[in-house]
Amino acid sequence: MITYLVAAIISAIIFAFMVGPSNVVFEISKINWTSIILAIAIVGLEVGYVFVYRAGWTVSTATVVANIGLACVLIGVGYLLYKENVSINQILGIIVCMVGLILINI
Repeated sequence: MITYLVAAIISAIIFAFMVGPSNVVFEISKINWTSIILAIAIVGLEVGYVFVYRAGWTVSTATVVANIGLACVLIGVGYLLYKENVSINQILGIIVCMVGLILINI
C-alpha cells in the first residue's frame, strides 16, 4: 500500500508539473472510463500476486503464468471491446502460451 501511495504522490507531482497547476482540474476532467478500469485491473493483478505467493508458488513461475494469462485476456478484450483484428500470429501465440502453461504446471 505504501509503495502505491508513494508512487501516486510522485505521479501527481509530475502530472501537475507537466500540465501546469492551473490546468490540473481541466486535465483530470478529461479522464475516461478506461483509465479507471485499468487501475482496478492493476490492483487485481497485485492482489493476485499476493495470493499466489502465499499459496507457495515460486516468484518466477507465478510471474510467467500471470503475464501469459494477462496477454491472452488482453487479446480477447481488444477484440471484443475495441474491435481490434486478431491475426493468425496472435492465435498461434495464444496456443504456444497455453502449451507453455501446461508444461510449467506438469
